[in-house]
Amino acid sequence: MANTTSSTDARANGGKTVIVDPVVAKVAGIAAAEVPGVHALGGGAARVIGNIRQAVGSKDYAQGVSVEVGETEVAADIAIQVDYPERIQRVASNVRAAVEKAISEIVGMKAVEVNVTVVDVFIPGDDDDEQEEARVH
Repeated sequence: MANTTSSTDARANGGKTVIVDPVVAKVAGIAAAEVPGVHALGGGAARVIGNIRQAVGSKDYAQGVSVEVGETEVAADIAIQVDYPERIQRVASNVRAAVEKAISEIVGMKAVEVNVTVVDVFIPGDDDDEQEEARVH
């Protein structure tokens, strides 16, 4: 996805604010990750890379998030892994609402579209990633 920017014209105070896509993606990712029932963001490969980054002390808050930022509007695609036995539709709806709110309140733009893709269901004790993490600790 292209790294576009959004700007707001603020002639009253002699300048403008530019918000780049990765900032909007990070805000959306943090909002989505905080929703109860969301185990992780992103698909398998993104989670593997995220686990590696986290192991070296860095976290990618935009993992599993893709955004298109216009002048005043944002479209976002969020990939999530849902905890079992959460209601998937409810979690997805809550993610959509949280991302819309964060984009509106934190970024100051309108979220015109927030697509949520559920890529997996996390079942405690039945995940290879969890077993690998237990070995590392």
